[in-house]
Formats: sequence, structure tokens, C-alpha cells
Amino acid sequence: MKQSKLFIEFFESEKAGGMVLIFATLLSLVFANSVWQTEYLNIWHYTFASHSIVHWINDGLMTIFFLLIGLELEREIYLGELSSIKKAALPLFGALGGMLVPAGLFLLLNFGTPTQSGAGIPMATDIAFAIGILSLLGNRVPIALKIFLTALAVIDDLGAIIVIALFYTSSIAFLNLAIALVILGLLFVLNRMKVNNLIPYLIGGVFMWYFMLHSGIHATITGVLLAFVIPFGDGSKTNISYQLQHYLHQPVAFLILPLFAMANTCISISENWHTSLTDSSSLGIIIGLVIGKPLGIVLFSFVAVSLGICVLPKRLKWKNMIGVGLLGGIGFTMSIFITLLAFNDSAVINNSKIAILVASFIAAILGYFILKLTLKQY
Repeated sequence: MKQSKLFIEFFESEKAGGMVLIFATLLSLVFANSVWQTEYLNIWHYTFASHSIVHWINDGLMTIFFLLIGLELEREIYLGELSSIKKAALPLFGALGGMLVPAGLFLLLNFGTPTQSGAGIPMATDIAFAIGILSLLGNRVPIALKIFLTALAVIDDLGAIIVIALFYTSSIAFLNLAIALVILGLLFVLNRMKVNNLIPYLIGGVFMWYFMLHSGIHATITGVLLAFVIPFGDGSKTNISYQLQHYLHQPVAFLILPLFAMANTCISISENWHTSLTDSSSLGIIIGLVIGKPLGIVLFSFVAVSLGICVLPKRLKWKNMIGVGLLGGIGFTMSIFITLLAFNDSAVINNSKIAILVASFIAAILGYFILKLTLKQY
């Protein structure tokens, strides 16, 4: 199976980025529970232009992350693993199961309670962390497995974006939303006119982000919308979509995501931190990510293959899929992101972040060792 240079570049940047994310998270946890705790927390809540630094990161810089996800998704749709129904079916069904089953398990424990809005938290997969853990297995990992996990995580992120747009929007300022959509329409016109220059799209994207930010719909959605109006052309290196995706890989992997991790894992861990893990919300997150994710991914994939909708790639076994499903349970970035939208209570947010870290750690360890055992023969 032939790999494109851009896919290799994406996989390699996400692999290294996953290692950086782990380091940034550990560093943040150390500072947040040290004698410098107050000073460290104050850094992220320093106000600039009426917003805190953490707000600028979550609503501003993360838009660039979503722009990269959108560009990668667009490439997969036109040229990659999502370019045909047959190719897209397996990761599509896997991702669907990996979203519905965890959300269902969370609701099973939280329906009718104040924390039921957290159902979207265990639906997400962190691409950087998942690929980072997979890369530790080296050459024994078949290319089909790398592509499946990448496609699964990209579709998963798209699902998370749709969930954010539909369920985590409180009130809508229709005038600002209308202006944002008009800008999107103008950028689409430029696309159809084959304007192959990044500058007007980026300028339009900034204005669209501003009005989306003040519309009530989360501003990061702008990143995905912008990605799909930037001309893709034939997908060659001379195209601006390819160039932008190439330029964004390293800043996102080594700056934006580590900053997000540090700003949002300022978790004060008390002596009795483990008691919060028995709360219905924390249990829903842990069960959703550690059990719901692999169960949903494997079950939906198995049904799709059994019905003849798609086929399991050569060199892949169902026992390998269990390991991949567990890596899908590494929620981290997107799970924390949705937590911030789902809850207002600082204690619930803090406990949810701890549950996400615990669940992601368990899923990563189990996924790594299951794949290490099942991929031995390769």
C-alpha cells in the first residue's frame, strides 16, 4: 500500500508531537502541585485584550488545530482512505461505534443528572497521543494499521466537531452567525473562481473566526469550515491546501497542542483525588474511554465486515483491532476540550480532567501491550 509523502509527514509529526504532549502534561501537573502553584495558575489567567491567555489558546490557537484536522480530512476524502465508500467504510463504522457506545455508557450512569451534558467527553480520540503510543511499537506495525488509526481518529475528530456545534452551543447571535456564513460564502466563491492564493482565504478566515466567536457557536468550528473552502485542486505540492497543511504540521504538534495541554492540565491533585473517580461523571468517562471505545470500534467494524460493506485489511486480525480500539480510548485533547464546554462547575471540570488522564493512561498502556503481543508475528 503506497503512502503519500504528506501522510508520512503527518504521521511523523503526530508521533513526535505525542511525546511532546506527554512531557507538557507532566510538566504542567508538576507546576500545578508545587510551591509555585499560584504563580503558575496566574500565568494562564493573565488577561490580554479582555480575554485570559487560556481563553485565547482554547478559542484562538485551537482553531488552527481544527484547520489542520479539516485539511487532513479533506485530503483523505479526495485522495486517501476516505476517497471511496469501500475505503472509508471500515474507519467510518469504527469511528461511529467509537462515538455512540462510549456516549451511551456515559448516559447510562448520568442520564437525568446535572452531569449528563458530559456525554460527548468519552467520544473523542487524541490523534497525537494515539499515534505517539503506536509509534513505540516500531516496524512491527503494519501500514494498514497506521492508516486505519489515523483515518479513525480524523473521522472521530469530525464527529466531535459536529457534537460541539449541535450540543454545546448555548445561545446563538444570529446576526454574527449570518455575517460569518456570508464570509464563508464569499470564500467559496473565490474557491470556485480558482483563486490559488492563501492570503484572501486567511484574511477571510480571521474575520469569519471573529464573528463566529461572537455568534454563540464555538469559534474553533471556523477552522474546519475554512479548510473546505481553500482550493484543493489536484492535491499536488503546488496547491495551497497542500502547502498550508505542510506548514501547519510542526507549529500544531510542537506549539499549539503542548500549550493547550499545559493550560488545561493545571490540575490541583489533592490527597484524596482518587475518591472523585467513583463519581458518576468520572466513572462514565473512564468506562466510556477504556471499555466503550474499543467495544464500539470493534463491534461496529465487525458488523460492517460481516455484512460485506467493507473488508478487514490484509495482515490485520481482530485481536489487533482490540488494541487499536484501546488506543482510540486515549481522549485527552478533545475530551478536555469538550469538558470545558460541557461543565461550568470548576470542581466537576477538575475531577473530569483527572478521570480523562486516568482513562487515557489505562487505555494507552492496555492498547500498547495488546498490540505488542498480537503484532509479534510481524
